[in-house]
Amino acid sequence: MIKTADELALMRISGRLLASVFEMLDAQPLAGLSTLAINDMVERFITVDLAARPASKGQYGFAYVLNSSINNVVCHGVPAATDVLRDGDIINLDITLEKNGYIADSSKTYAIGTVPPAARRLLSVTQAAMWKGIRAVRPGARLGDIGFAIEKHAKANGYSVVRDYCGHGIGREMHEEPTVLHFGRAGSGATLREGMTFTIEPMLNQGTRRVSTEDDGWTVVTGDGKLSAQFEHTVAVTATGVEVLTLRRDEVLAPR
Repeated sequence: MIKTADELALMRISGRLLASVFEMLDAQPLAGLSTLAINDMVERFITVDLAARPASKGQYGFAYVLNSSINNVVCHGVPAATDVLRDGDIINLDITLEKNGYIADSSKTYAIGTVPPAARRLLSVTQAAMWKGIRAVRPGARLGDIGFAIEKHAKANGYSVVRDYCGHGIGREMHEEPTVLHFGRAGSGATLREGMTFTIEPMLNQGTRRVSTEDDGWTVVTGDGKLSAQFEHTVAVTATGVEVLTLRRDEVLAPR
């Protein structure tokens, strides 16, 4: 789905606001907080400070404004007062925001306190894999180039890529075309065109790529109990390459 210049301008606003949510969280001491407390903090910030809408709340019957996925939780973790962050945990916070009718989607995996080196390495490689995928975006490239770049980096570092969940087009709706796989063959898939907007959000596991869903119908965990990490940005295909709509002030899109 190709966005016009006016639509992209509105998506930039949503993306900038969502980036500010993560910048707010970056300044918070998350250790000792429950995931429900973080959810409530984010909801207040989005609705009161930013005068925007948390797009995940109510979608598909989900009652919260974010997903909170701790340690071996791959994605879709449900905030709870009993889930308190402890020293050594890693947690992915996946947040969406709608402003002026357009949605942005981003996530970041945080290291809580003193995290073991193996966990820190997983975070570093996962974030780098996301950037590998982002740097593959340009007009004339193929969707498969994104997944190929991500999977190549993950495998080279000894991690598996979750295949059950993928990136997606985004705009007025949370989930639009195209589907963006985080694995694949270079030169395959649809051709990228200027004005396309979608998420790139790889999930890397320490062990098996297989996952299972818990009884709550939301929480997805690794099949072997090992750690999982995820990073996500919303991007737009430009005339010359890619624009990261949810880029935070502490991030820089490095050249290819």
